[in-house]
Amino acid sequence: MREERKSKILVIDDEENIRKSLRMILEYEGYSFLEAGDGESGLQRLEEAVGIDVVLLDIRLPGRDGMDILKEIKSRPYSPEVIMISGQGTIQTAVEATKLGAFEFLEKPLHRDRVLLTIRNALNQNKLARENLDLRRKAEKRYELIGSHPLMKKLWKDIQAAAPTNATILVYGESGTGKELIARAIHAMSLRAKEAFVQVNCAAIPEELIESELFGHERGAFTGATERKAGKFEQADRGTIFLDEVGDMSLKTQSKVLRVLEEGEVQKVGSNKIHKVDVRVIAATNKDLKAAIGKGEFRDDLYFRLNVLPLYSPSLREKKEDIPLLVEYFSRLFAQENNFKVKSFSPEAIETMVKYPWKGNVRELRNVVERLLIMIERETIEKRDLPETIRGDHRIYLPEAANVKTLKDFRELAEKDFILAKLEANDWNVSQTAREIDTPRSNLYKKLELYGIKITSGVSESFPPREEDGPGEPLSG
Repeated sequence: MREERKSKILVIDDEENIRKSLRMILEYEGYSFLEAGDGESGLQRLEEAVGIDVVLLDIRLPGRDGMDILKEIKSRPYSPEVIMISGQGTIQTAVEATKLGAFEFLEKPLHRDRVLLTIRNALNQNKLARENLDLRRKAEKRYELIGSHPLMKKLWKDIQAAAPTNATILVYGESGTGKELIARAIHAMSLRAKEAFVQVNCAAIPEELIESELFGHERGAFTGATERKAGKFEQADRGTIFLDEVGDMSLKTQSKVLRVLEEGEVQKVGSNKIHKVDVRVIAATNKDLKAAIGKGEFRDDLYFRLNVLPLYSPSLREKKEDIPLLVEYFSRLFAQENNFKVKSFSPEAIETMVKYPWKGNVRELRNVVERLLIMIERETIEKRDLPETIRGDHRIYLPEAANVKTLKDFRELAEKDFILAKLEANDWNVSQTAREIDTPRSNLYKKLELYGIKITSGVSESFPPREEDGPGEPLSG
Protein backbone atom coordinates (compact mmCIF):
# COMPACT_ATOMS: atom_id res chain seq x y z
CA MET A 1 0.00 0.00 0.00
CA ARG A 2 1.36 3.39 -1.03
CA GLU A 3 2.33 5.63 1.92
CA GLU A 4 0.70 9.05 1.84
CA ARG A 5 3.16 11.87 1.35
CA LYS A 6 3.68 14.18 4.33
CA SER A 7 3.15 17.88 3.68
CA LYS A 8 6.42 19.81 4.06
CA ILE A 9 6.47 22.98 6.16
CA LEU A 10 9.49 25.30 6.15
CA VAL A 11 9.85 27.77 9.04
CA ILE A 12 12.17 30.74 8.46
CA ASP A 13 12.64 32.60 11.75
CA ASP A 14 15.74 33.84 13.58
CA GLU A 15 14.28 32.99 17.01
CA GLU A 16 15.33 29.45 17.95
CA ASN A 17 12.54 29.09 20.56
CA ILE A 18 9.91 29.85 17.92
CA ARG A 19 11.38 27.20 15.61
CA LYS A 20 11.51 24.61 18.44
CA SER A 21 7.89 25.28 19.42
CA LEU A 22 6.67 25.04 15.84
CA ARG A 23 8.68 21.81 15.29
CA MET A 24 6.94 20.16 18.25
CA ILE A 25 3.48 21.25 17.11
CA LEU A 26 3.91 20.42 13.43
CA GLU A 27 5.70 17.08 13.78
CA TYR A 28 3.07 15.97 16.30
CA GLU A 29 0.41 16.78 13.66
CA GLY A 30 2.23 14.62 11.11
CA TYR A 31 3.93 17.32 9.02
CA SER A 32 7.49 17.14 7.72
CA PHE A 33 9.37 20.02 9.36
CA LEU A 34 12.26 22.06 7.91
CA GLU A 35 13.82 25.20 9.34
CA ALA A 36 16.17 28.09 8.63
CA GLY A 37 17.42 30.97 10.81
CA ASP A 38 17.68 33.65 8.10
CA GLY A 39 16.33 34.50 4.66
CA GLU A 40 19.27 33.30 2.57
CA SER A 41 19.36 29.95 4.37
CA GLY A 42 15.61 29.67 3.85
CA LEU A 43 15.95 30.20 0.10
CA GLN A 44 18.72 27.59 0.09
CA ARG A 45 16.41 25.07 1.81
CA LEU A 46 13.77 25.79 -0.84
CA GLU A 47 16.33 24.96 -3.53
CA GLU A 48 17.50 21.75 -1.85
CA ALA A 49 14.23 20.30 -0.55
CA VAL A 50 11.75 19.16 -3.19
CA GLY A 51 8.06 19.87 -2.73
CA ILE A 52 7.86 22.34 0.16
CA ASP A 53 4.15 23.16 0.49
CA VAL A 54 3.99 26.01 3.03
CA VAL A 55 6.51 28.51 4.37
CA LEU A 56 6.13 30.30 7.72
CA LEU A 57 8.24 33.42 7.25
CA ASP A 58 9.22 35.99 9.85
CA ILE A 59 9.22 39.59 8.65
CA ARG A 60 12.21 40.74 10.70
CA LEU A 61 15.25 38.67 9.76
CA PRO A 62 19.01 39.28 9.84
CA GLY A 63 20.32 40.32 6.44
CA ARG A 64 17.49 40.36 3.88
CA ASP A 65 14.12 41.03 5.50
CA GLY A 66 11.09 38.80 5.19
CA MET A 67 9.28 41.00 2.66
CA ASP A 68 12.21 40.73 0.28
CA ILE A 69 12.34 36.94 0.75
CA LEU A 70 8.55 36.74 0.19
CA LYS A 71 8.91 38.57 -3.11
CA GLU A 72 11.58 36.14 -4.33
CA ILE A 73 9.65 33.04 -3.24
CA LYS A 74 6.47 34.13 -5.04
CA SER A 75 8.40 34.84 -8.25
CA ARG A 76 9.19 31.14 -8.62
CA PRO A 77 7.01 28.64 -10.51
CA TYR A 78 5.01 26.27 -8.30
CA SER A 79 5.80 28.52 -5.34
CA PRO A 80 4.57 27.37 -1.90
CA GLU A 81 2.01 29.33 0.08
CA VAL A 82 3.69 31.78 2.47
CA ILE A 83 2.34 32.67 5.92
CA MET A 84 3.97 35.80 7.32
CA ILE A 85 4.63 36.03 11.08
CA SER A 86 5.70 39.07 13.05
CA GLY A 87 5.90 40.38 16.59
CA GLN A 88 5.45 43.97 15.49
CA GLY A 89 2.83 43.71 12.80
CA THR A 90 0.82 46.63 11.45
CA ILE A 91 -2.17 46.77 9.16
CA GLN A 92 -0.03 48.46 6.52
CA THR A 93 2.56 45.66 6.67
CA ALA A 94 -0.14 43.00 6.43
CA VAL A 95 -1.68 44.69 3.38
CA GLU A 96 1.71 44.99 1.69
CA ALA A 97 2.49 41.32 2.37
CA THR A 98 -0.86 40.26 0.91
CA LYS A 99 -0.19 42.30 -2.24
CA LEU A 100 3.13 40.48 -2.62
CA GLY A 101 1.34 37.14 -2.50
CA ALA A 102 1.33 36.13 1.19
CA PHE A 103 -1.49 33.76 2.11
CA GLU A 104 -1.99 35.03 5.67
CA PHE A 105 -0.43 37.27 8.29
CA LEU A 106 -0.04 35.98 11.89
CA GLU A 107 1.05 38.02 14.88
CA LYS A 108 3.31 36.78 17.65
CA PRO A 109 2.83 35.24 20.12
CA LEU A 110 1.59 32.42 17.91
CA HIS A 111 -1.42 30.37 19.01
CA ARG A 112 -1.35 26.65 18.25
CA ASP A 113 -4.91 26.30 16.92
CA ARG A 114 -4.65 29.42 14.78
CA VAL A 115 -1.35 28.24 13.28
CA LEU A 116 -2.70 24.77 12.44
CA LEU A 117 -5.93 26.12 10.92
CA THR A 118 -4.01 28.60 8.77
CA ILE A 119 -1.61 25.89 7.58
CA ARG A 120 -4.50 23.56 6.65
CA ASN A 121 -6.15 26.36 4.66
CA ALA A 122 -2.84 27.21 2.98
CA LEU A 123 -2.32 23.56 2.00
CA ASN A 124 -5.77 23.44 0.40
CA GLN A 125 -5.03 26.66 -1.47
CA ASN A 126 -1.66 25.34 -2.61
CA LYS A 127 -3.25 22.12 -3.91
CA LEU A 128 -5.84 24.04 -5.92
CA ALA A 129 -3.20 26.40 -7.32
CA ARG A 130 -1.02 23.49 -8.47
CA GLU A 131 -3.96 21.67 -10.04
CA ASN A 132 -4.95 24.83 -11.93
CA LEU A 133 -1.39 25.37 -13.10
CA ASP A 134 -1.15 21.75 -14.26
CA LEU A 135 -4.41 22.09 -16.21
CA ARG A 136 -3.21 25.32 -17.79
CA ARG A 137 0.09 23.79 -18.80
CA LYS A 138 -1.67 20.77 -20.30
CA ALA A 139 -3.87 23.14 -22.28
CA GLU A 140 -0.83 25.13 -23.41
CA LYS A 141 0.89 21.91 -24.51
CA ARG A 142 -1.81 21.45 -27.16
CA TYR A 143 -0.66 24.74 -28.66
CA GLU A 144 3.06 24.05 -28.55
CA LEU A 145 5.18 24.95 -31.58
CA ILE A 146 7.38 21.98 -32.50
CA GLY A 147 10.34 22.00 -34.87
CA SER A 148 14.11 22.29 -35.18
CA HIS A 149 14.33 23.19 -38.88
CA PRO A 150 16.18 26.48 -39.59
CA LEU A 151 12.88 28.04 -40.70
CA MET A 152 11.35 27.18 -37.30
CA LYS A 153 14.42 28.47 -35.46
CA LYS A 154 14.10 31.77 -37.32
CA LEU A 155 10.39 31.89 -36.52
CA TRP A 156 11.09 31.35 -32.82
CA LYS A 157 13.70 34.09 -32.88
CA ASP A 158 11.19 36.46 -34.51
CA ILE A 159 8.49 35.50 -31.97
CA GLN A 160 10.82 36.16 -29.05
CA ALA A 161 11.72 39.57 -30.49
CA ALA A 162 8.12 40.54 -31.22
CA ALA A 163 6.34 39.15 -28.13
CA PRO A 164 7.43 41.70 -25.47
CA THR A 165 6.30 44.62 -27.64
CA ASN A 166 2.78 45.90 -28.32
CA ALA A 167 3.32 45.96 -32.08
CA THR A 168 0.59 44.62 -34.37
CA ILE A 169 1.59 41.38 -36.08
CA LEU A 170 0.48 39.77 -39.36
CA VAL A 171 1.08 36.01 -39.59
CA TYR A 172 0.88 34.71 -43.14
CA GLY A 173 1.16 31.24 -44.61
CA GLU A 174 -0.86 28.32 -45.95
CA SER A 175 -3.82 26.80 -44.12
CA GLY A 176 -2.88 24.23 -41.52
CA THR A 177 0.64 25.53 -40.83
CA GLY A 178 -0.07 26.61 -37.24
CA LYS A 179 -0.75 30.34 -37.45
CA GLU A 180 -2.92 30.15 -34.32
CA LEU A 181 -0.05 28.45 -32.45
CA ILE A 182 2.22 31.35 -33.39
CA ALA A 183 -0.34 33.86 -32.10
CA ARG A 184 -0.73 31.96 -28.82
CA ALA A 185 3.05 31.74 -28.38
CA ILE A 186 3.37 35.50 -28.87
CA HIS A 187 0.62 36.13 -26.31
CA ALA A 188 2.14 33.69 -23.79
CA MET A 189 5.51 35.45 -24.00
CA SER A 190 4.09 38.98 -23.95
CA LEU A 191 3.47 41.42 -21.10
CA ARG A 192 -0.24 40.65 -21.56
CA ALA A 193 0.12 36.91 -20.88
CA LYS A 194 -2.07 37.01 -17.75
CA GLU A 195 -4.90 38.71 -19.64
CA ALA A 196 -7.34 37.26 -22.16
CA PHE A 197 -6.44 35.72 -25.53
CA VAL A 198 -9.53 36.05 -27.73
CA GLN A 199 -9.69 34.28 -31.08
CA VAL A 200 -11.99 35.29 -33.94
CA ASN A 201 -12.28 33.29 -37.16
CA CYS A 202 -13.37 36.00 -39.58
CA ALA A 203 -14.16 33.46 -42.32
CA ALA A 204 -16.55 31.46 -40.10
CA ILE A 205 -18.81 34.37 -39.07
CA PRO A 206 -21.61 35.42 -41.44
CA GLU A 207 -21.18 38.92 -42.89
CA GLU A 208 -24.33 40.23 -41.18
CA LEU A 209 -23.04 39.14 -37.74
CA ILE A 210 -19.33 39.90 -37.83
CA GLU A 211 -19.67 43.52 -36.65
CA SER A 212 -21.76 42.39 -33.70
CA GLU A 213 -19.19 39.70 -32.88
CA LEU A 214 -16.24 42.07 -33.05
CA PHE A 215 -17.72 45.22 -31.52
CA GLY A 216 -20.80 44.02 -29.60
CA HIS A 217 -24.38 45.27 -29.80
CA GLU A 218 -27.05 46.95 -27.71
CA ARG A 219 -30.34 45.32 -26.87
CA GLY A 220 -32.79 45.76 -29.73
CA ALA A 221 -30.07 46.79 -32.19
CA PHE A 222 -31.41 44.23 -34.67
CA THR A 223 -33.84 41.32 -34.80
CA GLY A 224 -32.69 38.71 -32.30
CA ALA A 225 -30.63 41.14 -30.19
CA THR A 226 -32.53 40.39 -26.97
CA GLU A 227 -29.76 41.57 -24.66
CA ARG A 228 -26.66 43.73 -24.60
CA LYS A 229 -23.51 41.92 -25.74
CA ALA A 230 -19.84 42.74 -25.36
CA GLY A 231 -17.81 42.31 -28.55
CA LYS A 232 -14.56 40.42 -28.94
CA PHE A 233 -12.48 43.60 -28.75
CA GLU A 234 -14.01 44.44 -25.36
CA GLN A 235 -13.47 40.89 -24.15
CA ALA A 236 -9.80 41.18 -25.15
CA ASP A 237 -9.31 44.52 -23.36
CA ARG A 238 -5.75 44.62 -21.90
CA GLY A 239 -5.09 41.30 -23.64
CA THR A 240 -4.66 40.00 -27.19
CA ILE A 241 -7.16 39.51 -30.01
CA PHE A 242 -6.32 37.08 -32.80
CA LEU A 243 -8.09 37.86 -36.08
CA ASP A 244 -7.77 34.65 -38.06
CA GLU A 245 -8.47 34.74 -41.82
CA VAL A 246 -8.54 38.54 -41.69
CA GLY A 247 -8.62 38.67 -45.50
CA ASP A 248 -12.26 37.49 -45.42
CA MET A 249 -13.61 40.62 -43.73
CA SER A 250 -15.81 42.98 -45.69
CA LEU A 251 -14.54 46.48 -46.51
CA LYS A 252 -17.08 47.97 -44.08
CA THR A 253 -15.81 45.83 -41.21
CA GLN A 254 -12.22 46.54 -42.21
CA SER A 255 -12.79 50.27 -41.74
CA LYS A 256 -14.03 49.70 -38.19
CA VAL A 257 -11.11 47.44 -37.33
CA LEU A 258 -8.80 50.17 -38.64
CA ARG A 259 -10.43 52.60 -36.22
CA VAL A 260 -9.70 50.30 -33.30
CA LEU A 261 -6.08 49.99 -34.38
CA GLU A 262 -5.59 53.74 -34.84
CA GLU A 263 -7.74 55.19 -32.05
CA GLY A 264 -8.34 52.29 -29.66
CA GLU A 265 -12.09 52.92 -29.95
CA VAL A 266 -15.03 50.56 -30.47
CA GLN A 267 -18.69 51.36 -31.04
CA LYS A 268 -21.39 48.78 -30.42
CA VAL A 269 -23.98 48.09 -33.09
CA GLY A 270 -27.02 50.21 -32.20
CA SER A 271 -25.10 52.57 -29.88
CA ASN A 272 -23.75 56.11 -30.23
CA LYS A 273 -21.26 55.68 -27.38
CA ILE A 274 -17.56 55.18 -27.95
CA HIS A 275 -15.60 52.80 -25.71
CA LYS A 276 -11.84 52.84 -25.32
CA VAL A 277 -10.02 49.51 -25.41
CA ASP A 278 -6.39 48.53 -24.99
CA VAL A 279 -5.91 45.51 -27.25
CA ARG A 280 -2.95 43.99 -29.00
CA VAL A 281 -3.94 42.73 -32.46
CA ILE A 282 -2.45 39.66 -34.13
CA ALA A 283 -3.93 38.93 -37.56
CA ALA A 284 -3.45 35.92 -39.81
CA THR A 285 -4.23 35.09 -43.42
CA ASN A 286 -3.57 32.46 -46.06
CA LYS A 287 -4.45 34.95 -48.82
CA ASP A 288 -2.25 37.27 -50.81
CA LEU A 289 -3.44 40.57 -49.30
CA LYS A 290 -1.45 42.65 -51.79
CA ALA A 291 -3.34 40.96 -54.62
CA ALA A 292 -6.60 41.55 -52.72
CA ILE A 293 -5.72 45.25 -52.46
CA GLY A 294 -5.23 45.37 -56.23
CA LYS A 295 -8.71 43.88 -56.71
CA GLY A 296 -10.24 46.38 -54.30
CA GLU A 297 -11.11 43.64 -51.78
CA PHE A 298 -8.79 44.78 -48.98
CA ARG A 299 -7.93 48.24 -47.68
CA ASP A 300 -4.32 49.19 -48.19
CA ASP A 301 -4.30 51.39 -45.06
CA LEU A 302 -5.46 48.44 -42.93
CA TYR A 303 -2.85 46.20 -44.55
CA PHE A 304 -0.02 48.57 -43.66
CA ARG A 305 -1.42 48.94 -40.13
CA LEU A 306 -1.55 45.17 -39.64
CA ASN A 307 1.74 44.41 -41.36
CA VAL A 308 3.95 46.19 -38.79
CA LEU A 309 5.69 42.92 -37.89
CA PRO A 310 5.10 40.21 -40.55
CA LEU A 311 5.81 36.61 -39.51
CA TYR A 312 5.92 33.74 -42.00
CA SER A 313 4.47 30.37 -41.00
CA PRO A 314 6.34 27.82 -43.17
CA SER A 315 4.55 24.95 -44.87
CA LEU A 316 5.32 21.39 -43.82
CA ARG A 317 6.81 20.76 -47.27
CA GLU A 318 9.49 23.35 -46.48
CA LYS A 319 10.51 21.69 -43.20
CA LYS A 320 10.14 17.97 -43.87
CA GLU A 321 12.99 17.23 -41.46
CA ASP A 322 10.57 18.10 -38.64
CA ILE A 323 8.02 15.42 -39.61
CA PRO A 324 9.53 12.64 -37.40
CA LEU A 325 9.62 15.06 -34.47
CA LEU A 326 5.99 16.09 -35.05
CA VAL A 327 4.81 12.48 -35.40
CA GLU A 328 6.42 11.57 -32.07
CA TYR A 329 4.99 14.68 -30.40
CA PHE A 330 1.43 14.03 -31.63
CA SER A 331 1.69 10.36 -30.66
CA ARG A 332 2.66 11.21 -27.08
CA LEU A 333 0.10 14.01 -26.82
CA PHE A 334 -2.82 11.85 -27.99
CA ALA A 335 -1.71 8.95 -25.79
CA GLN A 336 -1.61 11.23 -22.77
CA GLU A 337 -4.98 12.82 -23.54
CA ASN A 338 -6.73 9.50 -24.17
CA ASN A 339 -4.90 7.49 -21.51
CA PHE A 340 -3.48 4.78 -23.76
CA LYS A 341 -0.01 3.44 -24.42
CA VAL A 342 2.29 5.44 -26.69
CA LYS A 343 2.69 3.81 -30.11
CA SER A 344 5.69 4.11 -32.40
CA PHE A 345 6.05 4.42 -36.16
CA SER A 346 8.41 2.16 -38.08
CA PRO A 347 11.34 3.76 -39.97
CA GLU A 348 9.64 2.82 -43.28
CA ALA A 349 6.41 4.52 -42.20
CA ILE A 350 8.29 7.66 -41.16
CA GLU A 351 10.27 7.70 -44.42
CA THR A 352 7.04 7.42 -46.42
CA MET A 353 5.43 10.24 -44.44
CA VAL A 354 8.46 12.47 -45.02
CA LYS A 355 8.15 11.97 -48.80
CA TYR A 356 4.45 12.83 -48.88
CA PRO A 357 3.68 16.48 -49.95
CA TRP A 358 1.17 17.24 -47.11
CA LYS A 359 -1.08 19.76 -48.84
CA GLY A 360 -2.97 20.15 -45.56
CA ASN A 361 0.29 20.83 -43.71
CA VAL A 362 0.66 20.13 -39.97
CA ARG A 363 -3.11 19.93 -39.48
CA GLU A 364 -3.32 17.09 -42.02
CA LEU A 365 -0.35 15.30 -40.41
CA ARG A 366 -1.92 15.61 -36.97
CA ASN A 367 -5.24 14.18 -38.19
CA VAL A 368 -3.52 11.24 -39.89
CA VAL A 369 -1.48 10.41 -36.78
CA GLU A 370 -4.55 10.58 -34.55
CA ARG A 371 -6.56 8.34 -36.91
CA LEU A 372 -3.75 5.75 -37.03
CA LEU A 373 -3.36 5.71 -33.25
CA ILE A 374 -7.05 5.00 -32.86
CA MET A 375 -7.49 2.46 -35.64
CA ILE A 376 -4.25 0.42 -35.44
CA GLU A 377 -4.10 -1.91 -32.43
CA ARG A 378 -0.44 -2.89 -32.77
CA GLU A 379 2.22 -1.00 -30.81
CA THR A 380 4.16 -0.20 -33.98
CA ILE A 381 2.50 1.44 -36.97
CA GLU A 382 3.92 0.17 -40.26
CA LYS A 383 4.02 1.62 -43.75
CA ARG A 384 1.17 -0.66 -44.81
CA ASP A 385 -1.06 0.99 -42.18
CA LEU A 386 -0.75 4.43 -43.78
CA PRO A 387 -3.55 5.68 -46.06
CA GLU A 388 -3.01 4.73 -49.72
CA THR A 389 -2.74 8.40 -50.68
CA ILE A 390 0.35 8.68 -48.43
CA ARG A 391 1.83 5.31 -49.36
CA GLY A 392 1.49 6.15 -53.05
CA ASP A 393 0.69 2.50 -53.74
CA HIS A 394 -2.53 3.08 -55.62
CA ARG A 395 -2.02 3.14 -59.33
CA ILE A 396 -4.62 3.41 -62.08
CA TYR A 397 -4.22 0.14 -63.97
CA LEU A 398 -5.49 0.28 -67.53
CA PRO A 399 -7.23 -2.93 -68.62
CA GLU A 400 -5.35 -5.25 -70.95
CA ALA A 401 -6.41 -4.40 -74.51
CA ALA A 402 -6.61 -8.09 -75.43
CA ASN A 403 -9.26 -8.66 -72.74
CA VAL A 404 -11.50 -5.76 -73.77
CA LYS A 405 -13.78 -6.11 -76.78
CA THR A 406 -14.81 -2.52 -77.49
CA LEU A 407 -13.54 1.01 -77.02
CA LYS A 408 -16.61 1.73 -74.88
CA ASP A 409 -15.75 -1.12 -72.46
CA PHE A 410 -12.13 0.04 -72.23
CA ARG A 411 -13.22 3.60 -71.45
CA GLU A 412 -15.64 2.50 -68.74
CA LEU A 413 -13.14 0.25 -66.98
CA ALA A 414 -10.48 2.97 -66.98
CA GLU A 415 -13.00 5.59 -65.87
CA LYS A 416 -14.18 3.47 -62.94
CA ASP A 417 -10.62 2.90 -61.74
CA PHE A 418 -9.91 6.62 -62.07
CA ILE A 419 -12.96 7.53 -59.96
CA LEU A 420 -12.04 5.01 -57.24
CA ALA A 421 -8.48 6.37 -57.07
CA LYS A 422 -9.67 9.98 -56.79
CA LEU A 423 -12.30 9.13 -54.15
CA GLU A 424 -9.64 7.41 -52.07
CA ALA A 425 -7.30 10.38 -52.47
CA ASN A 426 -10.05 12.70 -51.17
CA ASP A 427 -11.04 10.46 -48.24
CA TRP A 428 -14.29 9.47 -50.04
CA ASN A 429 -15.59 13.05 -50.04
CA VAL A 430 -17.79 13.24 -53.14
CA SER A 431 -18.02 17.04 -53.32
CA GLN A 432 -14.27 17.48 -52.98
CA THR A 433 -13.61 14.76 -55.56
CA ALA A 434 -16.03 16.36 -58.02
CA ARG A 435 -14.21 19.69 -57.68
CA GLU A 436 -10.82 18.08 -58.14
CA ILE A 437 -11.75 16.20 -61.31
CA ASP A 438 -13.70 19.21 -62.63
CA THR A 439 -17.12 17.64 -63.04
CA PRO A 440 -20.54 18.54 -61.57
CA ARG A 441 -21.33 16.65 -58.38
CA SER A 442 -24.58 15.38 -59.91
CA ASN A 443 -22.62 13.87 -62.79
CA LEU A 444 -20.23 12.15 -60.38
CA TYR A 445 -23.16 10.66 -58.44
CA LYS A 446 -24.48 9.26 -61.72
CA LYS A 447 -21.11 7.65 -62.36
CA LEU A 448 -21.07 6.13 -58.85
CA GLU A 449 -24.46 4.57 -59.50
CA LEU A 450 -23.46 3.42 -62.98
CA TYR A 451 -20.33 1.63 -61.76
CA GLY A 452 -21.95 0.29 -58.60
CA ILE A 453 -19.74 2.32 -56.26
CA LYS A 454 -21.60 2.77 -52.98
CA ILE A 455 -20.33 5.30 -50.42
CA THR A 456 -21.48 4.81 -46.83
CA SER A 457 -19.91 6.77 -43.94
CA GLY A 458 -16.60 7.20 -45.68
CA VAL A 459 -16.33 3.58 -46.91
CA SER A 460 -16.73 2.66 -50.56
CA GLU A 461 -18.14 -0.63 -51.73
CA SER A 462 -17.91 -1.46 -55.42
CA PHE A 463 -20.74 -3.51 -56.89
CA PRO A 464 -21.08 -4.76 -60.48
CA PRO A 465 -23.15 -2.34 -62.57
CA ARG A 466 -26.64 -3.39 -63.50
CA GLU A 467 -27.07 -4.63 -67.06
CA GLU A 468 -29.84 -2.13 -67.72
CA ASP A 469 -27.57 0.79 -66.87
CA GLY A 470 -26.26 2.76 -69.77
CA PRO A 471 -22.69 3.98 -70.06
CA GLY A 472 -23.54 7.51 -68.88
CA GLU A 473 -21.82 10.64 -70.02
CA PRO A 474 -18.05 11.08 -70.09
CA LEU A 475 -16.64 12.83 -67.00
CA SER A 476 -15.76 15.89 -69.02
CA GLY A 477 -19.44 16.33 -69.80
